[in-house]
Amino acid sequence: MNLFPLLNARRAKGQPVRVALIGAGKFGSMFLSQVPHVPGLEVSVIADLDPQRAREACRTVGWDGARIAATTFTADSAKAMADDIEVVVEATGNPAAGIRHARAAIAHGKHIVMVNVEADVLAGPLLADEARKAGVVYSLAYGDQPALTAEMVDWARATGFRVVCAGKGTKYLPTYHGVTPDDVWQHYGLTRSEAQSAGMNPQMFNSFLDGTKSAIEMAAIANATGLDVPSNGLLFPPCGVDDLPHVLRPRAQGGVLEKAGMVEVVSSLERDGRPVFRDLRWGVYVVLEAPNDYAADCFKQYGLKTDESGRYAAMYKPYHLIGLELNISVLSAALRKEATGQPIGFRGDVAAVAKRSLRKGEMLDGEGGYTVWGKLLPAKASLEAGALPIGLAHNVTLKNDISHGAVVRWSDVAFDAESDTVKTRKAMEAAFRA
Repeated sequence: MNLFPLLNARRAKGQPVRVALIGAGKFGSMFLSQVPHVPGLEVSVIADLDPQRAREACRTVGWDGARIAATTFTADSAKAMADDIEVVVEATGNPAAGIRHARAAIAHGKHIVMVNVEADVLAGPLLADEARKAGVVYSLAYGDQPALTAEMVDWARATGFRVVCAGKGTKYLPTYHGVTPDDVWQHYGLTRSEAQSAGMNPQMFNSFLDGTKSAIEMAAIANATGLDVPSNGLLFPPCGVDDLPHVLRPRAQGGVLEKAGMVEVVSSLERDGRPVFRDLRWGVYVVLEAPNDYAADCFKQYGLKTDESGRYAAMYKPYHLIGLELNISVLSAALRKEATGQPIGFRGDVAAVAKRSLRKGEMLDGEGGYTVWGKLLPAKASLEAGALPIGLAHNVTLKNDISHGAVVRWSDVAFDAESDTVKTRKAMEAAFRA
């Protein structure tokens, strides 16, 4: 609650917070749109595979010519590690690139804000540990749902409440697990041409629809908070905000959870496709339990929606603003040396699951593609099964046939054991195996 005064103090000393952005896509562009309106914050380097596209993105979000001229645009991510940079924002969405950039930032003594939740779930516990040992901050990205949920969990625990469940909302039906980039737009109410004219990537948007992104984000939350994940994947129960404390409580108390202390995603659609009343499609929540009768009485006195026992209540945030809120992470790292959420263990993993029957010799195409979707599993169960992480299910060839709905395993694919990404993942598994 004091970031702006701290930033003003730095500005008064002539010491702005200098940032490098890697990846100028949608999230990065939203962040860039806010920068001119925050005196004392400067983005001096923008690294992107297409520097001209990044320059055009700055124009699109309202940067003036002088600010653009003062910025280095490059395809060389190494330039993001310049001496005067304090914080590196990794927003590529590519797991391998994210791991590489995070380690480079840590090696150069820079704080790293990991928008790239795909990389975080693949190896974040190890990267965060490396950052702590190097004396820099590794942080989830505020504005994205994992960091916002982790903040709510921290609030609940710091105020003395037991966290029963935490997570987010999304649009979900069971059939979405099989959706491919060819038919994704009908579920968003768009035509293919409308989506193309808006520059929308069908595979990326499909990863939001087919359950993969939800699994990745819940794994990130579990790893950052110590909450458990469902033993056989997310349930996606239909649930509006008023029903959160009824639905998201343990089964023994009438809810859907295996036990207290879980992550879960609620759907904005009933199973028959009808909209849920007062849905939480764009928001995040935490369900909490009163520790005593007095606190439960206070829930009632101050108007909280509770279950019939009065012991379970929920707090929620109906929206998240993605990159428009990212400054909170950047400034928290630079000015307070604090993360807005970071992995503290390896609780949840995301396994690749076949969208259809796959044949030996086929190549997997990763998140949101035609071949696999990502399923949330407890990390221990994922490791015991030898499950292939969804973050490594890109451009690898199958050695075996895989039946529809089956988990793909390391032994089912031909992978490069000497690649830095695979080595990092294996090192993370070894370091954090339960």
